[in-house]
Amino acid sequence: MLRWFRVVAVAEACSWAGLLVGMFFKHVTATGELGVKVFGPIHGAMFVLYGLGVVLAAREAGWSRGTVILGLACSVPPFTSLWFERRMAARAATGRAT
Repeated sequence: MLRWFRVVAVAEACSWAGLLVGMFFKHVTATGELGVKVFGPIHGAMFVLYGLGVVLAAREAGWSRGTVILGLACSVPPFTSLWFERRMAARAATGRAT
């Protein structure tokens, strides 16, 4: 489950990148909405999968309620899912449950 969580966290961050690029072209250069139309639904799906991944990984790894809340909050700002995933991987590697 933790490996799946890692994949989903990286995919969520990549979908954020695609959506931000799409929003740049839509709002700054005004050259079209294709990027937002493509990456918007992809990011939405990755957002939901990341939230599910946090909950399932927490059950498996024994994370505290505060850690779960932090993990879910990290789905909102761009790229913080990567920070959270790396933090949890480092703690798992040292044997610390949170």
